Amino acid sequence: MLKGNAIEFDGFTGYVSRPTGEVRGGVIVIEEIWGLVDHIKDIADRFAAQGYVTVAPDILSHAGITPEVGNELLRLRESPDEAERTRMQPLMREKMAPVNEPEYGSWAVSALKQVVDWLEAQQGVSGRVVVTGFCFGGTYSFALAAADDRVRAAAPFYGAPPQGTEYDGFACPVRAFYGEQDERLITGLPEVEQRMSEAGVDFEATVYPGTGHAFFNDTNAHAYNEAAATDSWQKVTDFFAKTLA
Repeated sequence: MLKGNAIEFDGFTGYVSRPTGEVRGGVIVIEEIWGLVDHIKDIADRFAAQGYVTVAPDILSHAGITPEVGNELLRLRESPDEAERTRMQPLMREKMAPVNEPEYGSWAVSALKQVVDWLEAQQGVSGRVVVTGFCFGGTYSFALAAADDRVRAAAPFYGAPPQGTEYDGFACPVRAFYGEQDERLITGLPEVEQRMSEAGVDFEATVYPGTGHAFFNDTNAHAYNEAAATDSWQKVTDFFAKTLA
C-alpha cells in the first residue's frame, strides 16, 4: 500500500513520501514515460523508508501524459490482443509529441527546480538534495543536475543527457545505470563518458549484461531483471548515503 500523499506545486502536482524517523536528505524521483503511476510512487516510498523526504513530481501531465493515459498505454502494451499492441506505438508517438518540443524541456527543468526549492525548505533537508529517475526521468535527472548546482548527486537510470546540456554545469557526481541490450543508449554512452571526462565530472556508468531498457521496473514482466534491479538499488542508496553523509 502506498504511504505518501499528493502535493501541489505551481502548475503541476506530485507525490510526497516522508520518513518516519530522522531525515537524511531529500530525493527527487522523476517518472518514466508512463507518467506518475504507482510504480514510481512505490520507489518514492522506498526512499522515504531509507530516511529521505521524497518527491515524485508529475511533470508529464503538463504534456498530456496523465497517469490514466500512462496506464492505458501500459494496458495496450501488455494486451493479449495483437491489434491492441499494434495500436500502442502510434498512440505513444502521438502522446509524446509535446514532450519533444523545446519549450517543454525548458518548462520541465524550471518545474524540477521548484521541487528543489520545496525540498530545501523541509526540516532536515537543506543542502542535501539528490535526484534519480527512469527513462524519461533518467534524462531529466541529467538535465536537472546540469542546471541546478544545489543538486548534490544524480543517479539516472537508462536516460541520456538532453541535447544542449552544458556538461560543465554538473556540480555533482553522477552514477548512471544501463542495460547492455538498450542499444540506442549504449551506442551513445562512450560520447557521454568522454564529454563528462572533458568537463571534469565525477561520472561512472554501470552496464548490466543481458538486460535491456526498464530493467528496474518490477511491473514490466518483459524487461524487469531482479538481479540488476537489486544491485542498482544497493548502489544508488549507498551512493546517496555516502554523498550526503
